[in-house]
Amino acid sequence: MKYLSLFFIAFSLSFAANAQDQINWLKFEEAIAANAKSPKMLLVDVYTDWCGWCKKMDKDTFTDPKVIAYINSNFYPVKMNAEDTKRTFEFMGKEYTEAQMAATMRVRSYPNFVVIEPKLQNIAQLPGYRGPDAFLAGLNELIEKAFKAKP
Repeated sequence: MKYLSLFFIAFSLSFAANAQDQINWLKFEEAIAANAKSPKMLLVDVYTDWCGWCKKMDKDTFTDPKVIAYINSNFYPVKMNAEDTKRTFEFMGKEYTEAQMAATMRVRSYPNFVVIEPKLQNIAQLPGYRGPDAFLAGLNELIEKAFKAKP
């Protein structure tokens, strides 16, 4: 019984440690629902299946521990396929496909990262591939310029 208890403790600690080893990507409607309960910015990773730079972001940038911790702490992260015309969801009383939402957000290049402020009224874009440090710096600069109150 003692070993069984140790196993469960080790398993629980392992699970807790792994909880932050990846970004907790959501669907758009899941992020909207989470934001309604606890407001936070949304970070939408708009990609396509054929985009090599999108795959490189997933492999190099979104596996970096600093990026993972920052995104999971400060955003509701969303993955959105800009060419998906099948999956639908509702947003502000209207039904969208992922492709329609990407077009509504005026995304025209990939990868593209759309930041949506907690009130869901204003957006800003950070287009293009960036390594971990450049991504974090660009994201912080974008948020500072787009959403911080000006004196």
